[in-house]
Amino acid sequence: MQVSIETLEGLQRKMTVSLPADQVDSAIDKKLKEISRTVRLDGFRPGKVPVSVVKQKYGPAVREEVIGELIESSYRDALVQEKLRPAGPPTIEPVESEDKKTLDFAATFEVYPEVEHVELESVEVERPVVEITEADIDKMIDKLREQRREWVEVDREAKEGDQVIVDFEGSIDGEAFAGGSGEDMEVELGAGRMLKEFEEGLVGMKKGEEKTVDVTFPEDYHGKEVAGKTAQFKLKVKQVAEPKLPELDEELIKSFGVESGEIEDFRKDVKANMEKELANKIKVKVKNAVMDALLEKNDVETPSAMVAEEIRNLKLQMLQNMGQDPAKADLSTLPDELFKEEAEKRVKLGLLVGALIKSEGMSTDPERFRETLEDLASAYEDPQQVIEYYSKNADARTSLEGLVLEDQVVDLILDKAKVSEQSLGFEEMMNQPG
Repeated sequence: MQVSIETLEGLQRKMTVSLPADQVDSAIDKKLKEISRTVRLDGFRPGKVPVSVVKQKYGPAVREEVIGELIESSYRDALVQEKLRPAGPPTIEPVESEDKKTLDFAATFEVYPEVEHVELESVEVERPVVEITEADIDKMIDKLREQRREWVEVDREAKEGDQVIVDFEGSIDGEAFAGGSGEDMEVELGAGRMLKEFEEGLVGMKKGEEKTVDVTFPEDYHGKEVAGKTAQFKLKVKQVAEPKLPELDEELIKSFGVESGEIEDFRKDVKANMEKELANKIKVKVKNAVMDALLEKNDVETPSAMVAEEIRNLKLQMLQNMGQDPAKADLSTLPDELFKEEAEKRVKLGLLVGALIKSEGMSTDPERFRETLEDLASAYEDPQQVIEYYSKNADARTSLEGLVLEDQVVDLILDKAKVSEQSLGFEEMMNQPG
């Protein structure tokens, strides 16, 4: 087997492979003999069909099959011989040999880029530092109480923060429209779940009052038949209620799983949950900052085949998030450009992280994997069942090992990067994106 390599644009390579004709003929003869031992033809006993007869009947098909197998195996062997790592499937084309004494084909493919050095020392990362105060705990307890609030009917005008039960009839130019009417609709004023003009129209109304308000639908409203149009809504208030928070007593505290019912134990439990949420938020924030800084300081070529595959993965993920069955969806309806930037970013990060793992000789830390799995399992009703699932499911375990190894890479970068601290309040931190 003779192999020649041609470097094309960027990461593209063209590999031409030449196989001796006698190797091809030998493989074809071997295949024909195998067939002759099993094929059934009229006039011949099983296993006694002459090879010449088999060749006459199946020769062209066998030749095509054997050549396909030889091309596939010799392509793999040539990659090993030339120490090439393809980043995607090849495009294979036959090449006409001049003397007809060889079988020649050309394989065009992209290779992984050579990442010789990943710059870490100049990477700059800002790490949030947050202290949970007693006031933060008070606010969180108030939020928990709000989750258990009750609505108490009042005899006064509705104001922001109240709940109004309303019947409504909507029309555009005097004509009713689909979805424009309803009865006993619960509207929390100021929550923003209804159109702003609709909610504002209810402010100041009392039980039994009626009123008509104009409401303009946004141009991008999901209901295309009413988008951008102004409707008239006839409102009839049936009840006005204000929120009533439950008392912070033993009964309420026990309902949140604190068996003692003591306020101090409740505050400790709330703080512990806040600390856990905060730690996860900071971890994600720092990880994103590390990855963004890594990209900023290191550039790497991205194989188009890998980007295309990542675009496909992002499309499937979007469809799943939308509740659709990706297996039945037409991915071509989603434009590639919508996902290209994110796909390129993911591929670049994958290449850089992979290069760091290789250069540092890193592998998943078993103790860290165990801690991560136990932490993950603790969020479920039966933690042991989750742990057993990961121990028996190889794909799930491999995926989790990859996440743990990625966290180890983040720690490696932080050890070598310039890390500064940023003091933030609890709510300020929790409300930050990423």
